[in-house]
Amino acid sequence: MPELPEVEVVRRGLERWVGGRTVADVEVLHPRAIRRHLAGAEDFALGLKGHRFGAPMRRGKYLWLPLADSDTSVLAHLGMSGQLLVKTQQTPDEKHLRIRVRFTDELGGAAPDAAGTELRFVDQRTFGGLSLHENTPDGLPDVIAHIARDPLDPLFDDEAFHQALRRSRSTIKRALLNQSLISGVGNIYADEALWRARLHYERPTATFTRPRTAELLGHARDVMNEALAVGGTSFDSLYVNVNGESGYFDRSLDAYGREDEPCRRCGTPMRRRPWMNRSSYFCPRCQRPPRLS
Repeated sequence: MPELPEVEVVRRGLERWVGGRTVADVEVLHPRAIRRHLAGAEDFALGLKGHRFGAPMRRGKYLWLPLADSDTSVLAHLGMSGQLLVKTQQTPDEKHLRIRVRFTDELGGAAPDAAGTELRFVDQRTFGGLSLHENTPDGLPDVIAHIARDPLDPLFDDEAFHQALRRSRSTIKRALLNQSLISGVGNIYADEALWRARLHYERPTATFTRPRTAELLGHARDVMNEALAVGGTSFDSLYVNVNGESGYFDRSLDAYGREDEPCRRCGTPMRRRPWMNRSSYFCPRCQRPPRLS
């Protein structure tokens, strides 16, 4: 699934092409794409028609489009293959087009070349979708109010995270993927940050000192900022920005996906281990497993 850098790339594209525009009409082409909107397709379309999108927002891996003249937001679940694409109205429909949002001619702050474009939600595997939700007082869709801030958020509290990490009585990779502790870090960037910090994924969180936590957060921020600079990590054509272009940070990955390749630090062959229905990639020399007590 896309992680923070990939979602932020999409958010920035939506800000340029969609933010400030008024919805003319909505066409729902597949019911699964709005299954999280329990009131159904007609209610979803009516809930958007005539409303103006505010600036697209993100927390961790969650992306939403607030309605500027309402206390509601459109939450986007990208799932495994969901794409939010901006296309000209003349562009032929994609094979897996699920939702189409057309706009009035009022750009409302969007880029001048946004005129004549529409927003499309395309989803090959239909695990994703769009849904309309009430906002909390903090401006988040109510269904994600429990999601913690991400490490690139200016209001992220490093000390509070350290204390929560120590209290969690977990292992470090589980903690990094716990969205109620820290959001936006998925399997790929967890492995990358842990490799940079020379930490094994099963290191107990209770052993972390403040300097160790600060070092790990620094690496997590660095690797995600580096990924952002090149459009995120794309292993196939499903992870794209709003113009359909793939990122290429996968060429710079030091750990994830590099089983049996030499560690870029010490030359030892990298290993992969099954982990919570996923895989963990690590260097057995640089990231030694914790001693069993």
